[in-house]
Amino acid sequence: MLKAIIFDMDGVIIDSEPQHKRAALRVFERYKAPADYEYCTSFIGSSTANMAADAVKRFHLPVSPEQLLAELNEEKKAVRKEEGYLVLPGVTELIKHLYQKGYRLAVASSSSPAEIEYALKSLGLKKYFKKLISSVNTEHPKPAPDIFLLALKELGVNAKEAVVIEDSHYGCQAAKAAGIVCIGYVNPNSGKQDLSDANVLLESFEAIDSRFFVNVHCRSTGQPVIIANTRRLLIRELSASDIKEVYDIYRNPDVRRYIPEITDYLDMEMEKQAAYIRNVYSFYGYGTWGVFSKTSKQLIGKCGLENLMVDGKEEIAISYLLDSKHWGYGYALECCKAVLEYAKNQLDITRIVAVIDCENTRSIHTAKNLNMHLEKEITHKGRQCFLYGITL
Repeated sequence: MLKAIIFDMDGVIIDSEPQHKRAALRVFERYKAPADYEYCTSFIGSSTANMAADAVKRFHLPVSPEQLLAELNEEKKAVRKEEGYLVLPGVTELIKHLYQKGYRLAVASSSSPAEIEYALKSLGLKKYFKKLISSVNTEHPKPAPDIFLLALKELGVNAKEAVVIEDSHYGCQAAKAAGIVCIGYVNPNSGKQDLSDANVLLESFEAIDSRFFVNVHCRSTGQPVIIANTRRLLIRELSASDIKEVYDIYRNPDVRRYIPEITDYLDMEMEKQAAYIRNVYSFYGYGTWGVFSKTSKQLIGKCGLENLMVDGKEEIAISYLLDSKHWGYGYALECCKAVLEYAKNQLDITRIVAVIDCENTRSIHTAKNLNMHLEKEITHKGRQCFLYGITL
């Protein structure tokens, strides 16, 4: 279960990397050191102390690493005083939202403790964070996992209960080494960072909420994502352990009557289900999900969304099937309503269709109760069907 979210600061909360590089280049210019923008970029996610030590050695500077570090930090303050803090769009609202949802929040940054505290206080964000962690207080900076291991300890959670947001190659490496799910934030001002160690990439903090983090965490740790929790039903992604129950439902000829794509080779069909679970949910963000009775905790059917070529046009279609033992209780309408709501609110899908066999009176009745409108009669996979549609 996700309990904590750990933010890097520079490049994730504040867009400070361009300022840091301008400050560093001013200092290097004083010493006539041939450092350039790319050189400064190579230390993103590491520490200023590491850059100072490297620069003294590489450029043969007539100063100690400690003195150069002090000059770099002073110049960063000067640039910040000139330009102020640049907050990344949407991150302030996201931090407040996650705090209100009860998640334990921390900053784990290569900046100094004073820099972290000053920045968050200036932005009015310090109160939302339970812990502020600096690499100054660890033995090894990123890409070592030390800072994230310390953050876990301070937050009172384990690696399986947290998510990290990082914009740098070193940061993603550190999160992976700590065993924490990592979201790589693609910040163009952080240079061409290799974020391949992240579990997923994110290009904007705007219009995302806690559900995004829960879904990433679930998929990255092998847990099925919960789609909806209705009065009587739980709708969630299927897992490999559900396949036997899917098999039992598919064996029922009444269930298969209007689903021509299900063959008589059910073992082969279950292999397809396993591949579907592994690949489709994470790629599209939707699919056909399991419908579970909250009373019995048993799988009673499937319901969800699928990409479908309908009458020569690509559509997103809603579909469902229920074990015949559960027909006639309104479950189809209940699960389909939940799926349409999820499609509208979480996936920003604006049009959904349903392709229904002309003889399938139960599904036609359900489509009408969902306020779907009959558009036309079509031939689909060799059967005469009605095409229903709805604008969300």
